[in-house]
Amino acid sequence: MGHPTSPADLIIFTRALFRGAAQAPAPGAVALKDDRIMWVGAPDEVPAELQGPDTAEEDWGSALVMPGFHDAHLHFFHSALYLSPLAERFVGDNEADAVARLAPLAARRPEGSWLLAQGWRDYLWNPPAMPTKASLDAAYPDRPVAMYSGDAHTLWLNSCALERLGITEDSTPPAGGSYDKDAEGHLTGIVREAAAMELMPRIVAEFSTDELLDAYRAFEAYLNEHGVTAVCDVSLMAMPGLDFVRDDLFAELEQRGELTVRVSMFPTLLADRSRLGELQSAHTGPLLQARGFKQFFDGVSSQHTAWVHDPYTNARFAGDCGRPTVEASVMEELVAPAAAEGHAVRVHAIGDEAIHQCLDIFERHPVAPAPAAEGSAEGRHTIEHLENFQPDDIARLARVGVIASVQPRHITLDPGGPERDLGAERVPYMWPFRTLLDEGATLAFGTDSPVTDIDPVSAVYTAVTRRDADTREPEGGWLPEERITLAEALSAYTAGSAAAAQRAGEVGEIAPGQYADLVVLAPNPFDLPAEDLQQAQVQATYVAGKKVYEA
Repeated sequence: MGHPTSPADLIIFTRALFRGAAQAPAPGAVALKDDRIMWVGAPDEVPAELQGPDTAEEDWGSALVMPGFHDAHLHFFHSALYLSPLAERFVGDNEADAVARLAPLAARRPEGSWLLAQGWRDYLWNPPAMPTKASLDAAYPDRPVAMYSGDAHTLWLNSCALERLGITEDSTPPAGGSYDKDAEGHLTGIVREAAAMELMPRIVAEFSTDELLDAYRAFEAYLNEHGVTAVCDVSLMAMPGLDFVRDDLFAELEQRGELTVRVSMFPTLLADRSRLGELQSAHTGPLLQARGFKQFFDGVSSQHTAWVHDPYTNARFAGDCGRPTVEASVMEELVAPAAAEGHAVRVHAIGDEAIHQCLDIFERHPVAPAPAAEGSAEGRHTIEHLENFQPDDIARLARVGVIASVQPRHITLDPGGPERDLGAERVPYMWPFRTLLDEGATLAFGTDSPVTDIDPVSAVYTAVTRRDADTREPEGGWLPEERITLAEALSAYTAGSAAAAQRAGEVGEIAPGQYADLVVLAPNPFDLPAEDLQQAQVQATYVAGKKVYEA
């Protein structure tokens, strides 16, 4: 932005300024004007012309001042919903306990309304067993219940819900989904993948716009409280009209001056690409924009729906390799014209074969240069999740220039699961953060909320220690050779996420001209042992130069 010519609105001083790009923190000062950073430098070198009579100053002492955390992958609608009074969120100890935890929701919601919850994980229960509608029917025979799994790929319904949704034993599920049946051919209440996802709009239809806006406001506040200043709201499902990227709710908050998070929207990539253009035309402000597309190549490893090259170690049938959600040729037909038009594409690819095929497609179809906003970087494709690699693809990811959008807390979601499903030979190539960075890849960190909580400090802890942020297991870390440094983790959560959002140069670093999105942490995490990183607490959060949270 050149040499400043007018006083700053605010000058922030600190003895620990982390500018980004994995640099070590050092004493510094940051001058903010309107919604931008106008100057950065040493505390004793602040230009006199910046310090006008109306310039406020804040000295954060030894606290760390850094770019705001940027969640590169979450689902805003469901995250807001499950943290609101409209629904519940829990894992449960077992099937009976999960049913019992619905009681507070049932008490506060209107009689006859849906009971909606998310978070159960049967493999973490004691005993680990898939639930059925029978337990829900016993507790709620006359009220519809919908329980989404923690990974959001499986739905557990009671008989009343099945009836309200019109699902019978003769119903045909959509492609890529299933209605589970028992040995006698009766519905169990378990609905999987695409079949589960397409039901969500009908289940949440009873919630009013005002109720949803309240949920969005509360989730914004929760994000700000945890130092999150920007998010990528990515499509939840590939089916037309079901991406749950609710630009209408964001726009209402923006119009009211209540949008306190910078939002980059990524709707589903379809043959009809008009939705992105409509979003980009409608939302041109700095806080709310649409930046690219999202697609899906496979499912999840725990359900054997992630697409792997060799059969699962605990194969359920001969040739059990999962499956692509669409054939590779169809994916290429979707990606090629979008990339040629200059649009970046983000693809959910968890299994090693999905990753391999996705890299093939992205290598053949890089993002074409397109007119971009001032300061924007060249567009880059992104792969989401990337749980296990074919060894040669780790280096290829960096060579092709594809961003790795990963969620550190996924590493410890299913203790023993990788060994169970993929076996010892493939485990060393799972979430290889250290190797990816050493090969020159760009990491972008996020949470996949509501799959894991949005707290970035906990995610950073897991990336640095390879241990679960709640249980601190396993001792010594899971694949500890893949640990990364604190500076690298923070860079992935700021500059890396900005790259995935197609907003490099706008956010992600503390540099003149970038948006004034900052967070203050104390104690300074760089002064803490790795095991104590979670002691660092958010003291203040700034979005567009305005303080939106203070402890």
